[in-house]
Amino acid sequence: MQLERENKQKLGDEMFELKWLWQNLEGNRTRYIVAMVLSVVGSSLMIINPYIGQRIVDTFIASDDAVQNLTQERGLLIMLCLGMIGFSLLRTGLAYFTTMQYERASQNMLYDVRVYLYNKIQGQDMEYYDHNRTGDLMTKMTGDLDMVRHSMSWIIKTIIESLTIFVAAVIYFFTIDAVLTLWLLVLSPPIFIVANIFAKRVRPMYIDLRERLSQLNTTTQENISGNRVVKAFAREEFEIEKFTDKNVNYSQANKKAALVWLDYFPYLETAAQAFNVILMLAGGYFVMNGRITFGEFSAFSALIWAVSNPVRNIGIIINDIQRFFASLSKIVEIYYAKPNIANEHNATKMRRYEGRIEFDNVSFKYDGKEVLHDISFTIEPGETIAIMGSTGSGKTSLVNLISRFYDVASGQVLVDGVDVRKLELDELRGNIGVATQDVLLFSDTIDGNIAFGDPELPEEQTIEYAQLAAAHSFITKMPEGYDTIVGERGVGLSGGQKQRIALARALAVQRPILILDDTTSAVDLETEEHIQKSLRELHFDCTKIIIAQRVSTTAEADRILILDNGRLIEEGTHAELLAKRGYYYDVFMLQNEGIGRQVSAHGQK
Repeated sequence: MQLERENKQKLGDEMFELKWLWQNLEGNRTRYIVAMVLSVVGSSLMIINPYIGQRIVDTFIASDDAVQNLTQERGLLIMLCLGMIGFSLLRTGLAYFTTMQYERASQNMLYDVRVYLYNKIQGQDMEYYDHNRTGDLMTKMTGDLDMVRHSMSWIIKTIIESLTIFVAAVIYFFTIDAVLTLWLLVLSPPIFIVANIFAKRVRPMYIDLRERLSQLNTTTQENISGNRVVKAFAREEFEIEKFTDKNVNYSQANKKAALVWLDYFPYLETAAQAFNVILMLAGGYFVMNGRITFGEFSAFSALIWAVSNPVRNIGIIINDIQRFFASLSKIVEIYYAKPNIANEHNATKMRRYEGRIEFDNVSFKYDGKEVLHDISFTIEPGETIAIMGSTGSGKTSLVNLISRFYDVASGQVLVDGVDVRKLELDELRGNIGVATQDVLLFSDTIDGNIAFGDPELPEEQTIEYAQLAAAHSFITKMPEGYDTIVGERGVGLSGGQKQRIALARALAVQRPILILDDTTSAVDLETEEHIQKSLRELHFDCTKIIIAQRVSTTAEADRILILDNGRLIEEGTHAELLAKRGYYYDVFMLQNEGIGRQVSAHGQK
């Protein structure tokens, strides 16, 4: 019963996926239907040449009046021969045109679906990216989509043509001799039983194979992205072993799925050869007793491949069909994935916020674990707030709630008195400038990276914001200045340089809310002081939230919030928190003692 339910579920899923496929052929359905009709017509024409051959044999070769017919009916012979040539050329042209229609329809569908899936992935929330591996998403966008296209253009075409020519040949055979045809068809039931068993056995193998390919791509992507870390720790051998392990797993699964075919190949190949044996025995007997003519026997011989070939190809077709459904199911997963935090991109007139932010008894959970607990505070427009706390205290999670990368578990985050869950995401995020903790620069020029949020930013303003972020001096020393191409993820730049470009990018959009997540941790104190001065003297109104670990960064903030294990444990100005002699005081003393020891050591030298 359980197996029966699973089979029904699989059948239901496959039917749903095929309906989805048909839905996405919109705009190309006519072309695809024409291609399928032409496949049927072209395959049906395959029986014409055997029929003409039958006429030629019975009239001009095996007939008792063959010599007389050659003399008297020479025009007919020429017409029949020209007919064979003409129909061969017609089938060739038709096959070419049919293939082009399949290819155009499948390629057009592939393009449309890829664009839709890319937009769909772009519209997913942070939780989706947290739980979906990059390698898996890349596999879906490339290999899985191409497998679907291949199936639409070749596998379905092969199935239609094989079935059509099989049916056409069987009908033609019945018109010649029903008994001989039944003798040939006696092999069909066991063949389809074996094929069905093979399909059921190989299906889960291709699902597993698809997952192993995803793991292999993920490992490859991570290793390429993190190549500098690998080299820094001299872990090339370890990474090679890890890749080899994934590659071996994929290879073994691939071989296992492919070799399953060998278990069934002898039976199907034997059945395919048996068609010829039955034809020779039964057909030869019928020719000898005069039941069928030699020409009719030759027609059977000419078309016996139309019955045996589908048997030979059935394993390949089943393999590809199983790959097709394994890939299609992954694509459908993305297609119907719905973000918990949806950006509808409603066309609204963008308004500039004042920048008032309020956390009202906010709690936040990630994967069921509480990260923030009952946080409440208010930031007035234009105020500068610094957030400190130990690693894992919830600082980044806190600011992520403002941009609504995640939603609160309880309470509410308000911007200008409105719950962020009621604000249009484009408008909300269009009012927030962010420099993230994990700096990501695109493979573009430095100018392009700084102007990422506003591609129309004039060059002089790009330079202005680079100066505010203390980046102009090192940029001008680079080979091509602002036109220098930044490597993938900022390869070629130091951590401090990447942070300063990211800060310039956040400043360049001139948003009323500015969130800086530990963006000066990799710069020296002199550069940090320049950046702090720039932030104090910004020419546009801006509420600033700065996550930092240095007291030198937080000291001049209007207020400082201290987080510990997701709870707000201290709040106040620099002087007030020092007077409390709590966490902030301890950090202040630790950092100042460290500076004092460094100065003393330098003096002794």
